[in-house]
Amino acid sequence: MFDQDLLNEGVRKREVLGWSMYDFANSGYTTVVLTAVYNAYFVGVIAENSPSATLLWTLLIALSSLIVMLSMPVLGAYADRHGAKKRLLLATTAGCVVSTIGLGLAGRGEIVAAGMAVVISNCCYSYGESLIASFLPELARRDALGRVSGWGWAFGYFGGMLSLGLSLAYVLHAQAQGKPATEFVPVTMYITAVVYAVAAIPTFLLLRERALPDLSKPKASGLATLWASWQKARSYPDFLRLLACGTSYQAGISVVIALAAVYAEQALGFKQAQTMALVFLVNIASAIGAFGFGYFEDRVGHQRALSITLWGWILMVTLAYLATDATLFWIAAVIAGLCMGSSQSCGRALAGSFAPAASLAEFFGLWTFATRLAAIIGPLSYGLITWASGGNHRLGILGTGVFFVVGWLVLRGIDLQRGIDAAHRQSA
Repeated sequence: MFDQDLLNEGVRKREVLGWSMYDFANSGYTTVVLTAVYNAYFVGVIAENSPSATLLWTLLIALSSLIVMLSMPVLGAYADRHGAKKRLLLATTAGCVVSTIGLGLAGRGEIVAAGMAVVISNCCYSYGESLIASFLPELARRDALGRVSGWGWAFGYFGGMLSLGLSLAYVLHAQAQGKPATEFVPVTMYITAVVYAVAAIPTFLLLRERALPDLSKPKASGLATLWASWQKARSYPDFLRLLACGTSYQAGISVVIALAAVYAEQALGFKQAQTMALVFLVNIASAIGAFGFGYFEDRVGHQRALSITLWGWILMVTLAYLATDATLFWIAAVIAGLCMGSSQSCGRALAGSFAPAASLAEFFGLWTFATRLAAIIGPLSYGLITWASGGNHRLGILGTGVFFVVGWLVLRGIDLQRGIDAAHRQSA
């Protein structure tokens, strides 16, 4: 699958496979819960399609993102101090699996129970996403971060397709028997939780914890740790620019992840099985984009590759806005898929390039801070636009394009080599 020469000394191929398996495991959560099934189910069934249902969903996503944004740098600093990335990853994985099961237990109108499960599961998912990313620079050589990151993202989308495919098969079977959504959607949550738990097992069996405890580092102490991490990052101006760029374009991606199914059903009249099939296609395109773009990224540079994907996102938003039938929206969805994996892989590789070796979890904690801030700004802006415009989802998706334009403008100010050199000087 990949060349041993791309990996750091002492890293075995099976360890990278174990690392990639976590992307495989957790992708089902974003695919089924956040993108294809539960978001639209929450709006239409849990919140009973009230005028504020979409806004309420975005507020829950925003709340979970705010919690992660404020707490992840603390967890990152703790992981670096105690050499505990893998232990924390295990705890957050268990939390996401259990709370995803909780999503299935909430019934029609049970907004509080469902809302709590959404917040807890999304927090635990986000913690795990940051922790697994912080292993990347330990595994791959600096000039191969894009390819190795791309393998993980591509492999992850196959995990998303497995969870979604099993869920879609059950939904079609249940619908053929005349069962309502209140009976078959909970089962899709259980399927997703089981796939997450089982697929993550190889990660904990194969991935090594290389970081050694360093008790000379300051103890994690809430917002003080976040402030200390921010002060440290100020010595890395290109990393700070990357945080600003990531916040902007990830805000747009967050809209697509959290509200694609809602847009398809509310603006274009898609049925649940159609939406799931659409997202399945998006996952195929995402896997192709993440894997193929990883090699292209290492060839042309992370910065140029990310710039290309942002223009792809701008095209996607334009087509989605103009779509009046399913055909054009399917084309937009394929473009979104191609850009999804590649742009997120590029961002992770750039963060790995700019992060000092002694502070990987801490700097990836700041990267998570940026992406979680984006997950507040993006979906919440969409929710507010649709609420203020009386349910105009087309206006909401059009406003999303602004995030990709701003991200591209900020990206132009990043000096790639200067950022890499700064990380190397600190490591030396």
